[in-house]
Amino acid sequence: MRQKYVISRNGAKNRLKIREYAIIDKDMKKVTSSLLQKGSFSFLCEETYESKMIVSSISKGMNALIAILRTHNIFPIEPYANKIAESVMALYNSSEDGSVELFFDDADLISA
Repeated sequence: MRQKYVISRNGAKNRLKIREYAIIDKDMKKVTSSLLQKGSFSFLCEETYESKMIVSSISKGMNALIAILRTHNIFPIEPYANKIAESVMALYNSSEDGSVELFFDDADLISA
């Protein structure tokens, strides 16, 4: 499965938002990742978190942050959860609002 996570921080609203997308079209399975376009991904779900809760969990460490970020709707496997948490930490280490897009392909786990 190929997934994409869009993580954005909005300081004015004191919120962090994570959107999850995936390739669900069977015809897209054989398309190489470099040729995929934004429209190739289907929206799956979105979670919004209060910045206060995120900052608190960051101060407690990576495992605490991952525990907060995982929900009933978004529950990435460990390697993906670690990358997502690292990206969230980087967003909160920056003084400006921002967003990051992460792309994961399960085939990479098999070949690693």
